[in-house]
Parts: sequence; structure tokens; C-alpha cells
Amino acid sequence: MTPTLDGKVAIVTGGASGLGLGIVRRFVDAGASVVIADIDAAGRQLAGECGGRARFERVDVSSAEDVSAVVDAAVRHFGGLDVMVNNAGISSTMHRSFLQADLSDFAKVMSVNVLGVMLGTREAARYMAGHDGGSIINVASIGGLQAGGGVMTYRASKAAVIHFSRSVATELAPLGISVNCLAPGGVPTPILASSVPGLAPEAVDKFVQKTREKMRRDRPLPLEGTPEDVGEAALYFAAATRTAGMVLAVDGGTSARESA
Repeated sequence: MTPTLDGKVAIVTGGASGLGLGIVRRFVDAGASVVIADIDAAGRQLAGECGGRARFERVDVSSAEDVSAVVDAAVRHFGGLDVMVNNAGISSTMHRSFLQADLSDFAKVMSVNVLGVMLGTREAARYMAGHDGGSIINVASIGGLQAGGGVMTYRASKAAVIHFSRSVATELAPLGISVNCLAPGGVPTPILASSVPGLAPEAVDKFVQKTREKMRRDRPLPLEGTPEDVGEAALYFAAATRTAGMVLAVDGGTSARESA
């Protein structure tokens, strides 16, 4: 039986591109009305492609005022809020060695990746608690499950999202609010290239190609994940009524191999 979101209202932060775009499209296909919450104005075009089933709102997820406002906008324009997907996230800068890391982007990464998730969860839950509950889905990464080098602040932020999601799930479940977490890995999106700012375009392309090849070698399933795959996983949590505190890796088995 295909899950349906007929009559449901969802917010997807970071919904203008990457994983968020895949989630938005899957939710609309499943019957939901979706608010695309993003700082990227490309979300306006995506909303237009979805017709009257989607609406774009410019949102900085690290701003409590913006996050509160987008919940109000969903209620005002679509009549409620049933599903909140806290997907917006940024990478930290890639370093060859942690000894050379200046941690200058720590506050920004944490404010988006961790505070943004916490604000989205809180504001959505405040509404849902008085309106028959709902589903909150926080998007982390297998970088928060696996140890590894390179982008330490990013990994730390995603580990925080996972632990926060499991912890808050225990508090919100009695209110009829399910909180679950997705941990994608190896899905091609623009975030990888953003971890090497300042490189020439050809150097960025080489870095992305080399990293993607390593991800393919590490992945047991010989299929590369897509944003649509993540959208399918998000749909499962959005439609489920008896899951809470789960962390679902969408990574072709990569994290299973690493933990074996």
C-alpha cells in the first residue's frame, strides 16, 4: 500500500534544492500541501512547478522569528501543520588535517545544522501539541553515525541532530508527536562542493569526482542514492503513526559495513 499524505500540510526547510527538493516533490506527489522554507529563491520556482500545492517562504532556520513565522504561514495558507521536515543544512570546510582547522565556521554550521533543527522541532511541536499531534522528521547524515576525518564540525553537528532527535522523541511522543531522523549518505547534492570554498572550478570538480568514487567503493549496494530516495524515506515517517526515535540510514549499506 502506497503511503498517502492526502489533506496533510508539511513544511520542508532547505526545500529548494538537494535532498529537500526530493522530499518536496515526493510529498506533493503523495497529496500534501507543502511550504518550501529556504533562503534560496529557487524555491519560488519549485513552488510554481507544483502549482497550488506548494508555497515558498524565505526562511533563515537559525532565526527563531523566521521559523515561528513559517509555521504561522503554513497554518494561514494551508490550514494547519501535520509534518515538519527539518532538512536545511550546510557543510563545514574540508581540511586535510584537523591540526590546520581554524574552526572559523563552527558557529555558523552549528546555528544552521543544530539550532535550526531544534527551533524547527520546537515551533512545529508547539502547534502540533494543540492540534492532534503530527510528525517531525530531522535530516542528519551518516557523517553523524560514522567516525571519519575532514569535516569535523559538520560531523559533530549531525551527531548532535541524531541525539537530539532521539531525546526529544521521548518527550513529545505522549503528545501524539512522532520525531524521527534520516541519515542519508553518498547522495549527490551541492553540499559536497561547498566544503571546499576558494578552489578553482576544475579543482572542485576533481575533488567531487574523487570523493564520489570513494563513496561508491564504500557502498555495498551498487546503486547511487538520489534525493528521491530520501523523499521516499521521509514519506514513510510522515505517514507512519507508530514510529518514534528511529534513525534511518539511507546510504546503500555504507554505515552497516563500517559498523560491522
